Amino acid sequence: MKRISFRTAGESHGRGLVALLEGIPAGLDLVVSRDVDPELRRRQGGYGRGRRMKIESDRAEVISGIRLGETLGSPLAMVIWNRDWENWTIAMSPDPPPPDVNPKALRAMYLPRPGHADLVGVLKYDRRDTRDILERASARETAARVACGAVARRFLAEFGVRIGSHVTSVGGIDADRPAELPGELNEAVDGSPLRCLDDDATERIIQAIDAAKEAGDTLGGVFEVVATGLPVGLGSHVAWDAKLDGRLAQAVMSIQAIKGVEIGEGVQGARRPGTRVHDPIVPAETRPRTGGMGRASNRAGGLEGGVTTGEPLLVRGHMKPISTLRNRLPSVDLRDGSVADAATERSDVSAVPAAGVVGEAMVALVLADAFLEKFGGDSMGEVRRNFDAYMERLASRGFGERAL
Repeated sequence: MKRISFRTAGESHGRGLVALLEGIPAGLDLVVSRDVDPELRRRQGGYGRGRRMKIESDRAEVISGIRLGETLGSPLAMVIWNRDWENWTIAMSPDPPPPDVNPKALRAMYLPRPGHADLVGVLKYDRRDTRDILERASARETAARVACGAVARRFLAEFGVRIGSHVTSVGGIDADRPAELPGELNEAVDGSPLRCLDDDATERIIQAIDAAKEAGDTLGGVFEVVATGLPVGLGSHVAWDAKLDGRLAQAVMSIQAIKGVEIGEGVQGARRPGTRVHDPIVPAETRPRTGGMGRASNRAGGLEGGVTTGEPLLVRGHMKPISTLRNRLPSVDLRDGSVADAATERSDVSAVPAAGVVGEAMVALVLADAFLEKFGGDSMGEVRRNFDAYMERLASRGFGERAL
């Protein structure tokens, strides 16, 4: 049974986005301006973003679930108001339009964009105006996910778990990945316009983004989410939907424009023999969170059999180029079936750095759920006691014990 669950609501140019998070124990020290708003600002950054990011200045407003700086154990509701709403009050009004409304004010769109949810959405929901689909399908929705993920991240931090991300590729330009990542990954990359650890690759990617913008094109890429400090034993091998790698893959794949997910070596591991893929098990007495045993490498990316190993968790998301193109692709006019070029709206050229921040949020939500699944508790004190008892047991395990 899921312990952590969340829902989002709202449209890209509607009045605001709503984030509803359930399952966070009572007693978590949580200040939205300190713990949530900085994550929302991180999502808005990155070279290649569009003009929308200059309009919005995202902040979360708490509606319920926190009192005097601590969670109550009840559902936590937050709203992120859209500043651009003032320009869309007619087009996005919940009320029927007046008879004398100027049709242009409704901002209807009838030319679905290839690669977007426009066409499949209007067919599935029996609509004509793609505005009814694209407003919800927009990646603007991820601001609410990041708000929920920020709370999950704050919860995990109480137990020494840290989550960061970095960009490893954009537009086919790969960044060199250091053998050892910085301990404070986000501090190391957030100052980079691409959130990338390779300065040379960053410059080449910036040039590629500029060229794509000039050509009316867009670029995708790859980000890697890294979680450290996880204990061995989150997730389970006993059922298909309990495996943590499957849960993580679903969560990251659900992010708009993500078309592939890897754990550890992922695709490369499928091309190599087992002796170059699996991680030798070695004694590690100084690592109590792994039961006194560790791995000589981490090709598995911190997961074996759907269960955390205690090694850093590595999850990569592959993002396709954004579907809104100034160099428009062929489409069909939904009003009369005639051939026409697809619609275009204000959009990004590339959003891979921001997608990494959203990836962090989704990974945090899955890990918080798995953490409470393992340790349980309605209050932070109860979770702490259960966690500490497990850590003590791991640290005290002896290799001469009789198996029960």
